[in-house]
Amino acid sequence: MDIALLIIGLILMLVGILGSFLPVLPGPPISWVGLLLLYTTKAIPDDWWFLGITAGVALIVFALDYIIPAIGTKKFGGTRAGMIGTTLGLLVALIFPVLGIFGIIIWPFIGALVGELVNKADQKTALKAAFGSFIGFLTGTFLKFLIAVVYLGFFVSTAWEYKSALFPFFN
Repeated sequence: MDIALLIIGLILMLVGILGSFLPVLPGPPISWVGLLLLYTTKAIPDDWWFLGITAGVALIVFALDYIIPAIGTKKFGGTRAGMIGTTLGLLVALIFPVLGIFGIIIWPFIGALVGELVNKADQKTALKAAFGSFIGFLTGTFLKFLIAVVYLGFFVSTAWEYKSALFPFFN
């Protein structure tokens, strides 16, 4: 049973990292569930303080993911249309990965710009607002990715520390 929890936890860790970029998946909370599964194995001792703190961080980052883009958009004079365009641009980058990792950066900006141009007549204002939407999106995405990778590091280091208890047949 411990091996199954370990494998499912690792899969959730990887899905959490993907969730840092995909707007439909809450990356850090999914990664946290992976940590929780690791700590529910018989081989790993319970550490409720660690799980509580990491759950709190995951929930704060989850909430900030909705707040940061709005702040970036408002600060640069953007609208909801720019944020929607950013999300649509990200989906285009994920569905058509022609530009690779650069597409994940370029398409959200183009989406924000198009969203702002559809919403406003002034190109200079639209460009500034699109930049704000884009910066907010990148900040939120980076924060989610950072937390998901740190949680993966916790997962791997804890699993490695207790490898003899998790894998007794290798001793």
